[in-house]
Amino acid sequence: MNIGVVGLGLIGGSLAKTIKLHTAHTVYGCDLNPQTILQATLLEAIDGEMTDETLRTCDLVLVALYPQGIIDWITGHARLFKPGALIIDCGGVKQVICDAIAPMARASAWRFIGGHPMAGREFSGFKYARDNLFDNASMILTPMGDEDPALLQQAQSFFLDLGFRQVRFTTPANHDEMIAFTSQLAHIVSSAYVKCPRAEQHRGFSAGSFADMTRVARLSEDMWTELFFDNRDALLPEVEGLVERLAAYRDALRDNDREGMRHLLREGREIKERLDAAQ
Repeated sequence: MNIGVVGLGLIGGSLAKTIKLHTAHTVYGCDLNPQTILQATLLEAIDGEMTDETLRTCDLVLVALYPQGIIDWITGHARLFKPGALIIDCGGVKQVICDAIAPMARASAWRFIGGHPMAGREFSGFKYARDNLFDNASMILTPMGDEDPALLQQAQSFFLDLGFRQVRFTTPANHDEMIAFTSQLAHIVSSAYVKCPRAEQHRGFSAGSFADMTRVARLSEDMWTELFFDNRDALLPEVEGLVERLAAYRDALRDNDREGMRHLLREGREIKERLDAAQ
């Protein structure tokens, strides 16, 4: 199978490397940076650059760009897709992408499924791409409901072959609601936490807790701003809910309410224990 990977950053680069490691597929890659194409070729992460000509031969195209970039790239290249080709995006939000692309796919000979590999690092760029980034990770796919079951099985099998632990199917709306909590809120919390003036003096006083809380503050502000506002309706209630919950801890401290604090901490511990037991 010929596979095209659009955007050879952390996710796209890791996908290309993983495909080459686990399969015999031919991989073509494209990126705005010519040096990235050269590096990916020299490291054998891709078999060659994806041109208009090679794109026409691709059976599967994985688009790993920012959300608007995904929409723009697919829209601009739709006429070049091979009839029957499957296009899967790898964006961090789904509703805005699926709303833009799914109607186009329905009117064309190619097919589309929204996707989101649940893996990442606090660094970006091809030099941080790894061929084991997706080991034991989840791949989320968001079909629109009218796809051929064989197409969904094909996509599921492909990602499982790459080392993903599971493939989860859900709706674009449910994906965005869950990601607002599990990913986007965590990045906001980390960014806000590290702004404490005492962060500059943490050395010698910090261990795993500080490292865990601050890890994802090292983010791409351009990408995450786009993701936050593309998912504003789902993310805003999560932020407001967190502020409300934090206020309860603040109030217990302010009111010297030790029993209240003990209750809050016990609630949190019990929830975490239930989550761990369910894994």
